[in-house]
Amino acid sequence: MDWLNDAHIWWLLILGFSAGLMDAAVGGGGLLQIPGLFGVLPAQTPAPVVLGVNKFASASGTLVATAQYTRRISVPWAMLIPAAVLAFGFSYLGSHIVVYLPTSWMKPSILVILIVMAAYTFLKKDLGQVERQSVLTKREYINGLIIGALIGLYDGVFGPGTGSLLAFVFVRFFAFDFITATASSKVINLTTNLAALCFFIPHHYVIWHWAIPLAIANLTGGLIGARLAMRGGTKLLRKGFIVLLCIMIGRFGYDLM
Repeated sequence: MDWLNDAHIWWLLILGFSAGLMDAAVGGGGLLQIPGLFGVLPAQTPAPVVLGVNKFASASGTLVATAQYTRRISVPWAMLIPAAVLAFGFSYLGSHIVVYLPTSWMKPSILVILIVMAAYTFLKKDLGQVERQSVLTKREYINGLIIGALIGLYDGVFGPGTGSLLAFVFVRFFAFDFITATASSKVINLTTNLAALCFFIPHHYVIWHWAIPLAIANLTGGLIGARLAMRGGTKLLRKGFIVLLCIMIGRFGYDLM
């Protein structure tokens, strides 16, 4: 099929770029991309295929954003690498056990968490504005492993908002500034995306005719989004983070109505 004559491709390029830009800058690209894919792709497309195409593109965008951040931002690799390994394993596990778990309670729970995160970030003006100078403690390394496992499991079972949750955890509980927290969250988010692809690709849920152009657009948006975020600094990221949380709260609230 000629890609240039396929109307779906043009919509995928627009959607992928927008989601990649948003995800790299403040996170939450999946909240735009997944609903968008269900609207853009043919109505008869199975849900696992939509999710597989989304994950391939998201992994591509996150890979580029991760490379951009970690080239310029110092991240705690000694904590992130073990946490990322656990996140990978638990995300892969989550993608298998999701069919056995009652997920109906997840959206109300996440909605409450998002509201608390938004209120806390808004009220605490200095949150994530100061660069941490002290080294991580042994307890924080252990907490990093626990968080990696929990976030990985969440991403494998449910998914939306994983990067935003990670960024908030790094800011609130590790005293990172928003730039370092965003960069660190990308490292773990990339591994959870790759873990999901280890399930979707072998089961033929990735349609390459859609996934490749979406991925190209996503990584282009991710490249630009990461650069914009680093130029804007922690103040821009804080404002963008609050706006994103409000959008997520509206989206989850609407779904529950």
